[in-house]
Amino acid sequence: MTPLRQRMADAMLQRGFSASTRRNYVRAIYCMAKYYRRDPGGYSAAEVQAYLLHMVKDRHVSFSSMNQTACAARFLYETVLGHDREEFHIPMAKVPATQPELLSREEIARVFAACTNPVYRMILQTIYATGLRVFEACALRVRDIDSAADRMCIRVESGKGAKTRYTLLSPTLLELLRAYVRKTKSRDWLFCARGGRRPLSVKSAQRAYWGSRDGAGIIKRGGVHTLRHAFATHLLEGGVDLVTIQRLMGHGNIGTTSRYMHLISPQFRPPKGVDPLDLLAGLPSL
Repeated sequence: MTPLRQRMADAMLQRGFSASTRRNYVRAIYCMAKYYRRDPGGYSAAEVQAYLLHMVKDRHVSFSSMNQTACAARFLYETVLGHDREEFHIPMAKVPATQPELLSREEIARVFAACTNPVYRMILQTIYATGLRVFEACALRVRDIDSAADRMCIRVESGKGAKTRYTLLSPTLLELLRAYVRKTKSRDWLFCARGGRRPLSVKSAQRAYWGSRDGAGIIKRGGVHTLRHAFATHLLEGGVDLVTIQRLMGHGNIGTTSRYMHLISPQFRPPKGVDPLDLLAGLPSL
């Protein structure tokens, strides 16, 4: 590891960046150094801008990917190397705001039915019922499930931004998790990779969703994060307020949560006798 890369890694660790963010930032700077074939500590702002243009013009990467490299470069040149932002300008692209393709409740039930692996099916059901990000669900431990009658919650340690929060544990999800743990005999990680010593990887959960979605004959785009979108939208349709949903999802700004207001269906009527917070109980029977 070069001294500059070590300085950057140490600076990110000191500021509590997540492991995935640290890896992505280091890789972004490595790719830029590979393009220029010299130490990135000596680049000019024009050279950084030229590389970002090369990413979208020649390599045809998305603006979101380019922005991630721009963020990594800003951290390196402003935070680590101390350049002034006005003098060492690194542009960010304006990414068009797109709305996710939501699954209906019937489609979600079909996805779960098409997932035959009990570990994969349980993590997909958990993401939908709790609104967890996929990496947060993969990192759950058995001890994070608080089933006490006066608590009934799931503790999310080291969520996005290294923040800890609590989210829903509905009666239906608790019943499913109890049966799942009895069958899998999980003792540490709730969702284990093969062998039982490591947590399930994000890629495995993502592939499980894609396979189940395709197996259910659903052609809507999007990955496992679609279940998190459905969590927020279906709670809104059930009458849950925005502030509560914001806290459950771990959003730092309520504006992020309010975008789901545009996705609710005015035709939906929650089933009678079903708790709007118990999303799994509200799914139709197939």
